Amino acid sequence: MDQERIRCVFMRGGTSRGAYLLEGDLPRDPIVRDQVLLAIYGSPDRRQIDGIGGADPLTSKVAIVGRSRRPDADVDYTFGQVSITTPLVDYNSSCGNMAAGIGPFAVDEGLVPADEPITRVRIYHTNIRKIIVAEVPVHDGKAVVDGDCRIAGVPGSGARILLDFQDVGGTTSGRLLPTGRSQEEMQVGGRPLSVSIVDAAVPVVFVRAQDVGMTGTELPAEILAQPDLLARLEEIRSRAAERIGLVGDWRQATEQTPSSPKVHVVSPRTAYRTVEGEPVSPDDIDLVGRAMAMQKPHGTYAVTGGICAGVAARLPGTVVNEVCAGSAGDRIRIGHPAGTIAFEIGLGPRGDDFAVTRAALERTARRLMDGYVFVPRSRFVPGAVPLIRQEPRPVLD
Repeated sequence: MDQERIRCVFMRGGTSRGAYLLEGDLPRDPIVRDQVLLAIYGSPDRRQIDGIGGADPLTSKVAIVGRSRRPDADVDYTFGQVSITTPLVDYNSSCGNMAAGIGPFAVDEGLVPADEPITRVRIYHTNIRKIIVAEVPVHDGKAVVDGDCRIAGVPGSGARILLDFQDVGGTTSGRLLPTGRSQEEMQVGGRPLSVSIVDAAVPVVFVRAQDVGMTGTELPAEILAQPDLLARLEEIRSRAAERIGLVGDWRQATEQTPSSPKVHVVSPRTAYRTVEGEPVSPDDIDLVGRAMAMQKPHGTYAVTGGICAGVAARLPGTVVNEVCAGSAGDRIRIGHPAGTIAFEIGLGPRGDDFAVTRAALERTARRLMDGYVFVPRSRFVPGAVPLIRQEPRPVLD
C-alpha cells in the first residue's frame, strides 16, 4: 500500500469534535507530524473533502495524547487547531471542549486506572502548560456515556464530566493582564476603541458590542453577512496579537496565528433567542457574549474563552466587568448563540495581581468511532507540504 494507517479515535468533546491520537503513533519530527495532520483532515481545502475535517473550525481540531512523565499529571494533552484553507496546524491556542474528551479517552485507552464511580484524570495541557483535573464517571472499567447533563449546542444529554482548570492565569503571556492594563485604547479602522486584553486559559481581547456597531445578540449568520464587521473584529484580534508579542506586525496575525488571541464581543444581559429559536431570559445570564473562531463566528462559546470571560468579569476595570456592572460573583453565566454556559471562577491575591484559584464547568463527551485513518506515504517526507511558519512547534516526548 502507498498509505500508512494511524490509530484514530473520533470523539465529540463538549461542543467540538475531532481526532484523538496517541502521540506515539505520530511522527516525532514536528514538521512531518503537521503534514500528516493536515492530510488526516484534508487541509488545505475549504471543504476538507479528502479528509475527516468537517469544513468548520469546531470540527477541525485535533487532540494528541500520551502518558505523562510529570509526577503531577497522568496524561499530556496537546491541542492543534487544523486550519481549513491554509497549511497550518496552530498550537498557539487551547480547547477546553476537546479537553472534555481527554479523561474518557484516557480511561478507555487504559492510560489511567479506572476507579469507580469517579476517576480523576490529571491532564497536563502542553499548550498552556497547566494542569486540568477531569472527574470522569466510570462503570465496569469504561467511561460512562449516558447521563442527565445537558450542555447548550449539543442535542440530548450525557454523563457529567467536571473539568477544573487550575491556575490558568497568564498561560500565553505570563500575566493575567498581558499589557498591565485592565482596559486600553487601540486604533481600529482609524478610530479609537476601548478593549481589554486578558490571558486566562487563552488570551482574549474583549470589546463592547456597541463599540463595533453590534447589538450583541446577533446570531452567527447575521455576523457572517457583514464583511465590514468581520474585518473590524479581525483587525482588533490582530492588533491584540501584536501587543502581546505573538507577531511582530499585526498584519501577519491572520496567517501566522489565526486562532490566538481570541476576540469576544460582550454586552449587558438582555433577552434574546438562540439559533433554535429558544428564548434566553436576562435572569439566567450575567452577560451576553459572541466569540470568533478562526475568523468565523462561534456557534456556541468556547470553554477556555469562557473561562477567560469569567475571569475578566471579576477583574475590576475590564470591559467585561463594566458590562456586568461590577456585580459578577463566583458563578458567571454567559448567554451565547446556542444557549447558556456557566463557570465557577475563583480569584485570589498574588502580590499586586490576582491568581485564578478555580475555573470549573460541566461538559459531556462521547466516542463516536475508532479504527484507523489513512495517510499517503508521500506526506511523511519533510517538505512535502510547505507549511506556514509558526514557532515553536511542540516536540512531543
